Amino acid sequence: MKKKTKSSLFWTGIILLVIPGLIHAYLLMPFPGSQDLNAITASYYLEKIVWPLRIVGGLLIVWYLFTYYSKNTTRGKITKGVVLALCLGSFIITDYMYKAETMFEEPQTVKFANAMANKVPESFVIIGVVNNGVAKAYPVVYLGYHHKVQDNVGNLPVLVTYCTMCRTARVYSPIINGTRQNFRLVGARHYNAIIEDEGTNTWWYQATGHAAVGQLKGQHLTELPYEQSTLAAWLSRHPGSLILQPDQHYLNDYTDLKNYDRVQSIDKDSTLKNKDSLIRRSWMVGVIVNGQPKAYDWRRLSKKRLLNDQVNKTPLLVAIEKDSLTFHVFNTVVNGKELHFKLDTAGMITDQETASVWDWDGLSTAGTLKGCQLNKIQAYQEYWHSWKHFHPNTLFWKED
Repeated sequence: MKKKTKSSLFWTGIILLVIPGLIHAYLLMPFPGSQDLNAITASYYLEKIVWPLRIVGGLLIVWYLFTYYSKNTTRGKITKGVVLALCLGSFIITDYMYKAETMFEEPQTVKFANAMANKVPESFVIIGVVNNGVAKAYPVVYLGYHHKVQDNVGNLPVLVTYCTMCRTARVYSPIINGTRQNFRLVGARHYNAIIEDEGTNTWWYQATGHAAVGQLKGQHLTELPYEQSTLAAWLSRHPGSLILQPDQHYLNDYTDLKNYDRVQSIDKDSTLKNKDSLIRRSWMVGVIVNGQPKAYDWRRLSKKRLLNDQVNKTPLLVAIEKDSLTFHVFNTVVNGKELHFKLDTAGMITDQETASVWDWDGLSTAGTLKGCQLNKIQAYQEYWHSWKHFHPNTLFWKED
């Protein structure tokens, strides 16, 4: 065997050992340019062959080391030794430092407390879920690190998820084809978390529940209703709620998300003088009504507090509470008639048609319509770049 061919064994082994893993890490983590590529299918199948390729590469290197390494010059031995050390460094990068499962671990302890025993500040923003008379609140700063909590609410299995790169909270049923699945965090595509179910190894977009690749490609996870509010606002409506407590193993990781739930990126940007500018990470309230998505600029909406609007012939009330963090969207048809709402001088919600008073849960508490309940519309808070990517036909509201 020629010397060049002998050396090629080593370098081929290095390529197989390192390059597939680096490409895989690049595609599944938010490196410059990686998230703009339409590469989820390539990422999926590449993950399946990274380790087989590494094994082949490792065998080629072992073959070379046992058979030909001793015949190298001193310089050649040092060079190849350094390269092997760099390979070890690349594994630390691809399999630990920039691997979603190790960067954002599952909670080791999932502990809840009632309002009396709760240690979570009531100013924190939470994702609230109610089922069968049981209410649970999941603080965003904890969800944001873990990305998902797999739990039960009133005997209903739930997959509560949050992606900080696109500011998307979603709650799904983990039941697929009649079987409860365990999910793992794979990485990200288009700045949105990708999760995989254990049973079918399908990859799902967190923002939409859409199966992008795998056995169930084209299907959707069943979305479950939830609300996003401050813990204080949630407890005012659900005083018996259980609240997810911080896992003591990850306190430093939670600290990294300090103020994530309340301060916009645009407010931290000292170079941007007009804070009402629309940027990639501008907050939106998003709704999808009869298939038509629409986004509402958060900053302008929070100044207005109440907005009467219509999407796909459905009249809506879009509202942000006084805390500037809790939001709601309601269908405003009651008893077959469309209502229009405003805030009175005392800050109470009233309808213009009957002057009835309504609370922030959509219940009329006084007046002609006392006892009537507005139907809730599922609404999402999301970054603008994420909403428009996953809903390219979206309408957009921004009051001049």
